Amino acid sequence: MSIDDSRLFAPEPMVFVDLETSGANFANDRIIEVGLVEVDSTGVREWSVLVNPEVPLSPFITSLTGISEAMLRPAPTFRQIAHELLERLRGRLFVAHNARFDYGFLKGEFGRLGVAFRQPSLCTVKLSRKLYPEHHRHNLDTLVERHGLTAGGGRHRALADARLLWSLWQCWHRQLPAATINDAVGAIVGRPQLPPQLDPTALDDLPEAPGAYVFYGEDGRLLLARRSDNLRRQVLAHFAAGSRDKSLYRETWRIEWREAAGELGARLHELRYARSAPLTTPAKAAAGSGGTARHLAPANELCSWQLHSPASGDCRLRLVFADELDFAVADDLFGMYTNRREAQRSLRVLAEAHQLCPKQVGIEQAVAACSAYRQKNCRGACIGKESLLQHGARLMSALARLKIRSWPYRGPVALIERDDFGMREDIHVVDRWRLLGTVQDDAGLQTLLAAAPSRQDFDPEVYRIVSRTLNTGKVVVRPVNALSP
Repeated sequence: MSIDDSRLFAPEPMVFVDLETSGANFANDRIIEVGLVEVDSTGVREWSVLVNPEVPLSPFITSLTGISEAMLRPAPTFRQIAHELLERLRGRLFVAHNARFDYGFLKGEFGRLGVAFRQPSLCTVKLSRKLYPEHHRHNLDTLVERHGLTAGGGRHRALADARLLWSLWQCWHRQLPAATINDAVGAIVGRPQLPPQLDPTALDDLPEAPGAYVFYGEDGRLLLARRSDNLRRQVLAHFAAGSRDKSLYRETWRIEWREAAGELGARLHELRYARSAPLTTPAKAAAGSGGTARHLAPANELCSWQLHSPASGDCRLRLVFADELDFAVADDLFGMYTNRREAQRSLRVLAEAHQLCPKQVGIEQAVAACSAYRQKNCRGACIGKESLLQHGARLMSALARLKIRSWPYRGPVALIERDDFGMREDIHVVDRWRLLGTVQDDAGLQTLLAAAPSRQDFDPEVYRIVSRTLNTGKVVVRPVNALSP
């Protein structure tokens, strides 16, 4: 291709990247081959290299790629190619199919060498979806067939696939106006104008992954705490023209985030952030797709209604407190309240809604007929008109949706959550609705268990988050038997 053609198709320096790896896990697997097609005003250049991963290669990877351990033994390690590779990538738009995978592996490999790898990236899967929304499939094999491309050198070799991406890019430019492609690229890659007081590189590492994030003011005040299924998209959206919150734009000096494998991890990270400092704008934190602005009462104020059912059927409620009873293992608890007044108000609303007798549920000390009966909102359990057995059955039915689940396991468990790509795994260790910690691998799990976490108070927010997640069946539950008491 001529220099003029490369300028036509690539108005800015670009590098089309493909990697072959020993597996799909960022933490445990390594790069085994790199293929680049560099395009700029001087023309098109190709570069590829096998990389010794210094870990065993599975038969599956050898079968998929044709790369064997014998081929990799004499190859340079990533450390040996890192400098040249970085120079070839530097200053170019990083283009890859499912860019999160390739970018994530390179970031991990450079990170192990103490090198911060930051670069604007473009995912051709996302670009294809924007350019051809009428199609449902956008994997590389489908695009090769759809656009009549030729995979010279075969699929699943790094340089061959990088060449396919460059061919695909040229094909799109032949089929569509350059302005259409540039607008789509800008929507994916472009970043809004950030507040001048923010470090311009502060958000370069924002991943397109689930997690939680916080905005801090100049003095460290927590301005906003939210979760998202795509951290990069949502954080940058706060500063997009037309939807910018001027107050947040003016007051934000620092942004932090924590990546997660899925919704459970994102909710738990959000909870930690929301509790880390007082919110200056609680309404904002509670709005939108996330936001945990609830501040919990001290453990000695957290309370619940406990149901007692004598043989006579006369069901009675007693208010119990978390500092005197472990809510995780206690039976017949209903509702969680920050204090006595909130619990009584909630019970009164429940009684009114279900025509329960306030005297029988314990919120009124009437001598004869209760006030609700006189107002025709009680069926007469207080004066014997309704049997205590029937009233008790109605009370239990009304309370059913408020029931606190007892911890369903014999001991602590690991809740294993994986992302949609199989590239990240979070292990959340929970015991009796108490979060002991989150790690990414078995080594981290053993370190956490060896630390022997101290006794924690029952956590109603963790209870709500974990209980809801268990109901969905979206996590793998594994018993943890080695936890020290």
